[in-house]
This record gives sequence, C-alpha cells and structure tokens, in this order.
Amino acid sequence: MNTTSIMIVGVGGQGTLLASKLLGNVLIARGYDVKLSEVHGMSQRGGSVVTYVRYGDKVYSPIVDQGEADYILSFEILESARWISYLKKGGKLLTNTQKTWPMPVITGAAAYPEGIVEKLSAMADVVAVDALALAEQAGSAKAVNVVLIGVLSKQMDIPEEAWLKAIEETVPPKFLELNKKAFQLGRNAR
Repeated sequence: MNTTSIMIVGVGGQGTLLASKLLGNVLIARGYDVKLSEVHGMSQRGGSVVTYVRYGDKVYSPIVDQGEADYILSFEILESARWISYLKKGGKLLTNTQKTWPMPVITGAAAYPEGIVEKLSAMADVVAVDALALAEQAGSAKAVNVVLIGVLSKQMDIPEEAWLKAIEETVPPKFLELNKKAFQLGRNAR
C-alpha cells in the first residue's frame, strides 16, 4: 500500500488535536503504520494550526510537502485557501464553511475574502459542510471536530464501527453520546 497523507488544518482552539488523535487511533487499530506530527502554529492564540497524519504499510516521516496531501480536513474556510497548495492532484479538500476572522480583519486592516468555496472548487474536489451548524444540532458547538471526522470517515475505506470505537475510547464518557451524534451528522452530510 502507498502512504496516504492527511492534513488537518484550522485555527487554535477548534479541536484539531482531538481530531488528529481520533484519526490516529482509528488507523492504528486497523493495523497501519501511522505517523502524526505535533500541532504546528499559534494554537494558544487563535492562529493557524496544522497537523500531519500519514499512514500505510511503512511510513518514515509525518511531514506532508506541497502537492502531497490526499486529503485536507479544514476546520475553517480561509485555512482551506491557505493550505490548498498542499493538496495533490486528485486529492480532496473537506472543509467547514465556518469563518473565523483573523486579526487583520478584526482590526479593519483587511477584508475577509468572499467566494472562497467557489474559488477552491475550481482548483480541487471540495466537500464543503457547515460543521458548526451540525455540531450545534448535535448539542455543542465544540463538536465541530467530530462532525468533520464524520465527513472524513465517509471518504475512507474504514468501517463505521471502527470510527465509533475510536470515539468511545477517546472521548470522555459524559460527552460520548453528543460526539457520536456529531459524528453521524458529519458522516451523513451531503
């Protein structure tokens, strides 16, 4: 098997770390050699963050270079635009349509770009989902990460039960049902 490369991108505080942990747990349980990078970026200050997840029969490095990502799982639409050059030809961009205003927009020094999904769709295969609305439907805006894992799970050849087992093993019991619902809403989106 070739190595599959996934980038998880977002803004600090959105739960990218839990998403990468869930993904890593699913892949390890399936018997893959998995390499995960640490979160890179200003995660403590709401800045851009990225985690690399690579898996296959034998993986030597967690790093994904430009043009190598099979999937980019984006927690915020502007982050999708920032990292799109890392997607390989034929790869898939799975993105939340949520907008988190960066500091230049907040201060009025810049405007938030319009039409990002349309522009990205002209460049790649894009699955855009309002993960925030689905997370709120599940019971908490904080479940965006698990909604997006549900979206990703639909793209991968891994049984649904394996994902649910990883959620059970990773999420605290008091949040388990909420996260299972969030996962299902993401999996059934589109």
